[in-house]
Amino acid sequence: MTDLPPPFTTLAAAHRVDAVIDHSEFLAFAERADSPEEALAHLAALRSRYPDATHHCWAYRIGAAYRFGDDGEPGGTAGAPILRAIEGQGVDHVMVVVVRYYGGVKLGTGGLVRAYGGTAAECLRTAPRLDVRPRRTLQVSVPFDHLSGLYHLLGTWDAARGEEAYTGAGVTLPVEVYPEDVEAFQAALRNATRGSAVVEEEE
Repeated sequence: MTDLPPPFTTLAAAHRVDAVIDHSEFLAFAERADSPEEALAHLAALRSRYPDATHHCWAYRIGAAYRFGDDGEPGGTAGAPILRAIEGQGVDHVMVVVVRYYGGVKLGTGGLVRAYGGTAAECLRTAPRLDVRPRRTLQVSVPFDHLSGLYHLLGTWDAARGEEAYTGAGVTLPVEVYPEDVEAFQAALRNATRGSAVVEEEE
């Protein structure tokens, strides 16, 4: 049996926070990203949407993978503070991009760190969150006359069902349940189908 990844907290929806600091505009964008490619696609989209911005600084954290970029700002003043904001807010599978329009006043190293890190942290702090708990997938087969019992159980156990496949004897479909519910769900399914259900857990 393959170990499931640990639960994590990510963003339920994309979020934006704007700030003006010493005449520079900072536009912070946070979005869920489940792969480095998805994170960099968010960056490319924002570069396309704000082509005249002075800088597009960013960071992502996806499990053990992380990267950041300063996009022309002094090293360590933009991407790294954004990454620290992600880690400080306790979120994962997240890409944050802070777009800057320079306003004519130099902020200095400390000012840049506070501006980029602060707007990123505020964006994440106010973003809607989603707790992700990995599920295990069971292949469930039941005779036609027990389908209603299966569907009732799916609602009771907060299970997600996949596409049904019909056979001569009944229906087979993948069912995703939380790991701690697997044994109890199987027992309830056996009772509901008088032992006629067949359950196989995917590796």
